Amino acid sequence: MNLPVKAAERVRNALKRFQPIIQSAKSRDVNESDTVVIVTDMLEYIFGYDKYTEITSEHAIRGTFCDLAVKLDGNVAFLAEIKAIGLELKEQHIKQAVDYAANQGVEWVCLTNGDEWRVYKLSFGKPINSELVVRFNLLALNSKNAADIDMLGLLAKEGWQKARLEQHHSVQQIVNKFTIGAVLLSEPVVSVVRRELRRLSAAVKVDDDEIKRYLKNDVIKREVLEGDKAVVARKQVAKAEKKALRKARENSPAGKIPANETEDQEQEVLQQNAGL
Repeated sequence: MNLPVKAAERVRNALKRFQPIIQSAKSRDVNESDTVVIVTDMLEYIFGYDKYTEITSEHAIRGTFCDLAVKLDGNVAFLAEIKAIGLELKEQHIKQAVDYAANQGVEWVCLTNGDEWRVYKLSFGKPINSELVVRFNLLALNSKNAADIDMLGLLAKEGWQKARLEQHHSVQQIVNKFTIGAVLLSEPVVSVVRRELRRLSAAVKVDDDEIKRYLKNDVIKREVLEGDKAVVARKQVAKAEKKALRKARENSPAGKIPANETEDQEQEVLQQNAGL
């Protein structure tokens, strides 16, 4: 995400400073209240939020208080639910954090025990869904690794002001195992596989359906092809295929792919249009 130089340096130096603090707190098994104090300092020194004007522990939600809320320009950017550093984060903790955010209409929620950090985005449908967008263990990060610094930058004030976390989430919607699985089974890609197999041997006689069966049964994991996310991915890919075909027809010399064009020729136009 290319944090500003000063911000990246702040994140890098603060990470080196807080890693031994987290390690010590973990070995002493400090309680939740003390963990909240440490996380508050981390939000200030690592992530760049002002402790006095942008971080509050007095954010009421239906008669109770969340651990911390981070506000920018008077609006809640995200809520933070904090557990004791020695406590393993579990599904029940996630549900509690999501319930807090949902009741307040806040899209983003952070669940942490100081070492492990999980950031979720909520979608306010029926039912309300939460999606894990960022997850890391602070003690496993390397201050010299640019990718680790960039990941911390997603939650930093500078990243938040540039909507980097939202951008990261948008990329995740496309670059994931479900979408890639759907792309591998799409007509343009299957056509390329068939063509390459024929180049290996003129004796190869295989059709698209057979290639798809191999991909589904022997190449791609079943978990990638099943479930709601897989269905959504297939719809996205199918929509993109139709759009590419329509564009290819519009850009052909005659304004469309001629009706007598063979399937292979049509797929080749699609592949050229998609850059395959």
